[in-house]
Amino acid sequence: MTKWSLWSWGNATVSAVMTTFVFGTYLTSGVFDLPGTPEAESGDRGAQYLAVATAIAGAVVALTAPVIGQRTDKAGRRRLWLTINTVMILVMVAACFFVRPEEGYLLLGVTLMALMGIFDEFANLNYNAMITDISDHQRMGRVSGIGWGAGYLGGIVLLLICYVTLIEGDLLGLGGDDAVNIRTVALVAAGWHLLFALPLLLTKVNTADQHATEEKVTVRESYLRLFRVIAGLWHKDRNTLWFLISSAAYRDGLSAIFTWGAVLGVHVYRIEDSTIPFTEIAGSVLLFGIAGNVVAALGAIAGGWFDDKIGPRAVIATSLWSLLVIAVIMWIFVDERQIGGISVSPVEAFWLFGLLLCLFVGPAQASSRAFLGRLAPPDRAGELFGLYATAGRGMSFLTPGLIALLIALFGGQVMAIPGIIIILGAGLALLLILVRDPTGPAKMHEHSLNDG
Repeated sequence: MTKWSLWSWGNATVSAVMTTFVFGTYLTSGVFDLPGTPEAESGDRGAQYLAVATAIAGAVVALTAPVIGQRTDKAGRRRLWLTINTVMILVMVAACFFVRPEEGYLLLGVTLMALMGIFDEFANLNYNAMITDISDHQRMGRVSGIGWGAGYLGGIVLLLICYVTLIEGDLLGLGGDDAVNIRTVALVAAGWHLLFALPLLLTKVNTADQHATEEKVTVRESYLRLFRVIAGLWHKDRNTLWFLISSAAYRDGLSAIFTWGAVLGVHVYRIEDSTIPFTEIAGSVLLFGIAGNVVAALGAIAGGWFDDKIGPRAVIATSLWSLLVIAVIMWIFVDERQIGGISVSPVEAFWLFGLLLCLFVGPAQASSRAFLGRLAPPDRAGELFGLYATAGRGMSFLTPGLIALLIALFGGQVMAIPGIIIILGAGLALLLILVRDPTGPAKMHEHSLNDG
């Protein structure tokens, strides 16, 4: 389990540094806007480009992930494909170094981010499927929670390194000209992921798919099998199908929280512009990211413990209810408000309620993985986690698409908040109405879903 968790520790490169707190914020800054336009220096152009690129990446994952997972299971090469996709993540992350702060480089930047997201989904497909090889039904919640917690903690350390050496402290003496310090973060992040991925990638893991190898089939046959699997879920395992559908919505909302969290902090709540005493010390979005990862790690680990005690459905539902309430409160505090005669600024609200968001995101993510891990027969875990990726990322065009539409209609990146609320609410409703907890451990070849 240690080597498995270390890969997640290194994979914090994608979520914490590239997507949320450094490169996503960089791409949505005003340096990529067209000079002389009404939107110049607002960052709206970068935000719309990033939303569209993320939507396209989600569509690609939707069309390919379940077949890739299926073919990985049948070939018995779960670890090999984890290695290949990890390497591709590293290449995309490192290439972000070449995204200079000029409007002509915006397309390159969002394209690299989209490709990074695609390969990260494919890598996590195989990584998540390994949970059925290293855990059992009774402790899957804790194992998943520790894995998520390791990812958050890895994000803390990496963000601290980037903050001290490249962004605030500039110990390497690079300076900020041409955003070279921000661009160098991409190189550091790629090296970080490589370092902590190697223990798992270089270790032979006995995975259940190794005992289920079959002759290669065509891509067409793979898609036909996929349709038979979906039909089989409808006839024989409808609870799994309902879970995949409900999680498609709420996990997309969870992803949007990370994608847009730092963007909102910098460009809407103005966390880095504040001069009030509290934020003179902790005004940087990177420092918020560090604090947020600490809180998220604690939430994920605690949520994993509750998962094993009361079941993953209750943990997910409680987390989503909490996120919805907090998001509405944050919407209210976009402007300064008076509470009992005390003035609460947007910066203070972002710190308080933003950290509460982090507390509940981790348990929802970890328990979702553990939920499907309990449902998936180990030798078919890649296939079902492929459907899981499709169900989640396949709908991921909805949230960024909705946000892009709301920004276009009403203006301002603050419109990301109601977009996220709508998607989380839809996912929660589907979960409560349609899904029940797993009743026992899945078995190897417990049933054939290919029969329809």
